[in-house]
Amino acid sequence: MKDRARSYLRQDVVAEPLINRWYATAYLVSPMTAPLMVANGHLPTLRSFASAPMVHVNALKNPEMQGGAYIAYGTERVGEIEALIAETQQVQAPLLAFAEAVKELDRVLAQEARGFSLEPLYAKVPGQLKGYVELTYDLQCQPAMRFVEGLLYHSPVYQKQTQAIALSLYPGDQRPFVFSTPRLDSSDSLLVQTPFDSPAWDGLFGARLDPTDIEALADNLAVQPADRSRFASLFTQTPAPPRVDYAGDGVRVRYFGHACVLLESATTSILIDPQVSYPNPNGPDRFTFFDLPEKIDYVLFTHDHHDHVVFETLLPLRHLIRNVIVPKSGGAPADPSLKLMFRHLGFPVPRELDEMEVLDLADGAITALPFFGEHGDLNIRSKSAWHIRLRGRTFFLGADSNNLDDELYANIVRVIGPIDAMFMGLECDGAPQSWMYGPLAVRRMSRQMDQSRKLCSSDFAKCAGMIARLKPQHIYIYAMGREPWLSYITSLDYSSDSKPILEAGRLVDHCKQQGLDVEDLYCKKEIHFEGIDQ
Repeated sequence: MKDRARSYLRQDVVAEPLINRWYATAYLVSPMTAPLMVANGHLPTLRSFASAPMVHVNALKNPEMQGGAYIAYGTERVGEIEALIAETQQVQAPLLAFAEAVKELDRVLAQEARGFSLEPLYAKVPGQLKGYVELTYDLQCQPAMRFVEGLLYHSPVYQKQTQAIALSLYPGDQRPFVFSTPRLDSSDSLLVQTPFDSPAWDGLFGARLDPTDIEALADNLAVQPADRSRFASLFTQTPAPPRVDYAGDGVRVRYFGHACVLLESATTSILIDPQVSYPNPNGPDRFTFFDLPEKIDYVLFTHDHHDHVVFETLLPLRHLIRNVIVPKSGGAPADPSLKLMFRHLGFPVPRELDEMEVLDLADGAITALPFFGEHGDLNIRSKSAWHIRLRGRTFFLGADSNNLDDELYANIVRVIGPIDAMFMGLECDGAPQSWMYGPLAVRRMSRQMDQSRKLCSSDFAKCAGMIARLKPQHIYIYAMGREPWLSYITSLDYSSDSKPILEAGRLVDHCKQQGLDVEDLYCKKEIHFEGIDQ
């Protein structure tokens, strides 16, 4: 029998991870938060569109409404949305019951937890939550509930069968915003209903570099016979461009846009907040998947917001990743564990680092640093800035850290010592707290409270304060979400008078006046640091 031809996965194949047709985020993966996202986010949005589709159509004619809870379909798709409502109510009934039980337990605690023993209230825990929740007080006798998240991954509310990946060809940098619109059937994409943790996905994405048997891969992914020709169209006989790993004596730094930074020595590669663009000859120059090393020794995350934990990038990289390093979770209901999440998604067993913990490397070390702000004043622990030492060079990566107290960085630098390079985002015009966490809240806060608690990082003055304390030799800043290919997850469209752009410009001018080496990064940058023998 003649051997079948082996082919490469095309460079421009998009892999959108979906859960029950919605774009997957950390809060939709975790069984602790997914029920509330479905009950308080997805279903109300679907019902709103089904009852008044023209409200959504007209709202999205205004560019400022692109990030809102409006479904980007026309009135002709109302029937499909109604079918998705019915499917959600049936398939995700355990999640809806769980969300309703959380609401009921919150009511019980509000009415009956008065500072006395909580033990009698366990009898009033709704059945869907029994054995999955612990009742607690804080030191001021305010009641709360703590979910046993590890057990929930083995409960009916974790539904791997609703996970899928929609495969399509990259349409260009201006992709529609993905979080408010479910993915209905389309001739432009192929939905493959295989859970994220399946090794078959590694076989697919590994075919970007190593050719594969398309039919065998389709069998492993359970691609339906009617979809086989469309699946085959995602492949090519053209080999991928060759990769050249860094082999110098120092450290090479590559900026991939947004908060994604790659640090490489000859023996160690570290990727922070992976968010990698697809190639686009018609857009700005950028690094892509093929500018990553053949193996990524460590992947680090600053926090689990959807523009920093991007499964569309992470799942295709999984077969390259050797170690996953995450901030330590605090266990609050709005603070899902990244360690549990990545473990259940088939990644190498993650390691948590708490504040000021150090992981020693062959030629350096990784230290987890405190990260203030960006989470609407919620008690979120799973966030970390990072201090990385490689070949004697030191790097501070602050991402969305909000400098709420300059003395934090004065205290930090006394421990970590001098810094060669600082990378910091200036997303200082953030959305209100409810934009991210609204579906997770059982009780609504007032609009005034919500508007006062923004999801924002440092502005010019705050970042200047960090620089004054940390005293980095080189300063690299960026306006978060500025790259044109990121609008699909940020809905941002910056102009020259947008606040983050203006604040970044002020900071550049300030640093130059101080005689400091500073650069405002955009899209792509490669920097080399000579190594220092220790």
